[in-house]
Amino acid sequence: MKKKIIAIGIGMMLCAGLFTGCGKTEVKQDTVAASSSEEGKQEGTAEEKELTGTIDEIKDFMFVVTDANNTPYSFTFEEKPEGLENVSSGDTVTVTYTGTISEVDPFEGEVISVEKTK
Repeated sequence: MKKKIIAIGIGMMLCAGLFTGCGKTEVKQDTVAASSSEEGKQEGTAEEKELTGTIDEIKDFMFVVTDANNTPYSFTFEEKPEGLENVSSGDTVTVTYTGTISEVDPFEGEVISVEKTK
């Protein structure tokens, strides 16, 4: 009987040790990366890029532009970008933006303007 109680006690102590040992995680922040990204935001050094293609779809919060290689890119926005009200589906446009675009990943950046090209 004493052996059972001792075994149960040791088992409980091991479990308690595992829970407290595994529960402790130390979060280290990379201060160099954090400060450099803050400096970039403060300076406003975001690189402007352009994409020329055909507008396929326009919605209240996004639009899709297909480039010359027939690759569609989705651009999302909170405020309507300058010039978007002057274009419609099927128009050839030049989109000026900051950030990154991908045909599979969501748009990360800001649309600066949409200009109709001839």
